[in-house]
Amino acid sequence: MYSADNKTILKRKSIKTIFFYFCRLNKFTLNTMKNTFISPLLVDKLLHHFGQSDITKLSIREVGKLVAEIEKESGQAFIHMEMGVPGLPAPACGIEAEKEALDNGMATCYPNIEGIPFAKTEIARFVKLFTDVTISPSCCLPTSGGMQGSFAALISAAKTNKDKPCTLFIDPGFPVNKSQLQLVGLPFKSFDILHFRGEKLRQKLESYLQEGNICTICYSSPNNPSWINLTEEELKIIGELASRYDVIVVEDLAYFGMDFRTDYSRPGVAPFHPTVARYTDNYILILSASKIFSYAGQRIGMMVISEQLYGRKYPDLKNFFTTDVFGHFIPYGVLYATTAGTAHTAQYALAAMLKAVNDGETNFIDPLKSYGEKARRMKKCFLEHGFYIVYTDECDNVADGFYFTIAYPNMTSGELMKTFLYYGISAISLSITGSDDKNGLRACVSFVRPDQMEELGKRLDLFVHNNPV
Repeated sequence: MYSADNKTILKRKSIKTIFFYFCRLNKFTLNTMKNTFISPLLVDKLLHHFGQSDITKLSIREVGKLVAEIEKESGQAFIHMEMGVPGLPAPACGIEAEKEALDNGMATCYPNIEGIPFAKTEIARFVKLFTDVTISPSCCLPTSGGMQGSFAALISAAKTNKDKPCTLFIDPGFPVNKSQLQLVGLPFKSFDILHFRGEKLRQKLESYLQEGNICTICYSSPNNPSWINLTEEELKIIGELASRYDVIVVEDLAYFGMDFRTDYSRPGVAPFHPTVARYTDNYILILSASKIFSYAGQRIGMMVISEQLYGRKYPDLKNFFTTDVFGHFIPYGVLYATTAGTAHTAQYALAAMLKAVNDGETNFIDPLKSYGEKARRMKKCFLEHGFYIVYTDECDNVADGFYFTIAYPNMTSGELMKTFLYYGISAISLSITGSDDKNGLRACVSFVRPDQMEELGKRLDLFVHNNPV
């Protein structure tokens, strides 16, 4: 009969102890492992391949890649809430205009760095008709998506004054904007707006602006990831302080018109979309055809620079380029050096879609309302399962739209984000958005189909059963 020696027995006990604590640290038991939707061992194995022990530090695209690999190996489809990819068909008029441009040989021609006149005219019309801000077409630049527009705006603003190199982000926000600055070694500061709404925002902003090293204030509204919408009072505060302290406001309007509580869909008719451009001349607006027109694949966006800022001279710009004129530096100093302009034929698509909206031939907001409806249904489902919304306030300025934020009692964002993967649900941590909240996740509604709502409820049933509060 076999008899193990003391050394072997101790070794077995050590293995059992290590495994016990491994399960405990990962917050699942052997019984839970059997009842999750996807094997935790598979998820953990694939996550390990990324070489990052903290899942909350993965970028949005990295999370998307991880989820795709889990789907491939497990054979199970996820409920995708990690990436803000439009889930609606692109307008036919844009597709046809781009096809026509291709047929006419435009693919062989370099586009003008400043954009084709047709597109610039329609961008200026759109801004006037939907925000009631008058702008010259010369100050409107098509870009390779809103992403390039923000990159060019942030870099250019940081070069205007060697004594003011810092960007100030009103967070939470799109994490890639910070990555853009890190890529080129530019400094930034940030604060979470959650506890600084209304008049409180003035004091908070001034505490940074008084330091004298801020060149730019950057934010999005509607906000990615919280879906907070800045009020007219808050935009006025930002505009007044931008003028007083001579800083440039980069306002990300990627989700233009998607606060569905107010109808901004009628061209030239109030109410007009909120913007800081009504309260300062120191502004750059960033708009994107990706979300407004679901035209994400062609990478076409818009940068709108105030006329005063466009023509302003900054002597320090000559340290980096041949001119000190801001409106010349951006297209010929930055856009030219990065992409040499945006896709020629996509500009024709953009112009055609904008013209249809500007002429009142199509309502671009009506199709987008499906995002708000999905957000309401998904929020309801999560709340019924014991989750809570992270970003909300007494002013009711958190609408239903492209994103919302969730958390689960007694779980950090890393624990929740990882555990969700065991149930075929994906989201990103709020920590990479600049949020002070350590427990929340950002959920995007665009890829979640209406026929997946019931399945979401079933997976959350299982999640709650295995992770009771």
